Amino acid sequence: MSKRRKKKHVEDHVDESWLLPYSDLLTLLVALFIVLFASSAIDSQKFQALSSAFNAELKGGTGFFEFPSPVPEGGLNAPDKKDEPDADQEKDKKQTSEQIAEHERLAEIQNRVNTYVQENGLGDQLATSLTVDGLSLTIRDNVLFNSGSADVRPEDLNIAKEISRLLEMDVPRSIIISGHTDNVPIKNANFESNWELSVMRAINFMKILLENPQLNPELFSAKGHGEFQPIATNDTEEGRAQNRRVEILILPKTDIK
Repeated sequence: MSKRRKKKHVEDHVDESWLLPYSDLLTLLVALFIVLFASSAIDSQKFQALSSAFNAELKGGTGFFEFPSPVPEGGLNAPDKKDEPDADQEKDKKQTSEQIAEHERLAEIQNRVNTYVQENGLGDQLATSLTVDGLSLTIRDNVLFNSGSADVRPEDLNIAKEISRLLEMDVPRSIIISGHTDNVPIKNANFESNWELSVMRAINFMKILLENPQLNPELFSAKGHGEFQPIATNDTEEGRAQNRRVEILILPKTDIK
């Protein structure tokens, strides 16, 4: 009778040995979540405090948290190399500052030309404009040429030579001389079209400018646009007069690196 009861008691006993590895597993999972949390935290002091607490709790061997923090000092606020300005950004900034400085230098040249225009009462014949393309000086054709002619009038040679002196710059720049006409057809012994007339006016005017030894011919070029780049209507005499012109375009420096 006593043997049966004892046997039954033994059979009713539940084996609890599985609790030990289960508790170890839970501990490791908790440690893992703490590491993940610490990796995303931005307060390194809190991370060290949690590290000390869990090392003391787990004990034995090298502490799980005794390795360097995976988050750099300063947490997520630490400098990121991607946020640092790269070479291209620095180059762009340098180009922008140089372009601004060049624009200011061209503005100084414009002021000098405008002063000459005002002092000589040439406001109706000469005009300047400063754009991203450069500094432009527009000269009406009646200042330099007779109708249908590409030769600068002798009485206007002094104006052309004075303009050449205005083009003397401490830093030489490329200069384009452009000839323009109205749309009235032309055909005479010298020119078969307005295009030819505009080209020769630009070339002849450029030759006079380059008589100034201070100007470098390598920086000059001439173009003829005929009637194809009007700045006013060709339906009126006043508009056609505006379209008959020679333009001097001083280009900005192109050696900005």
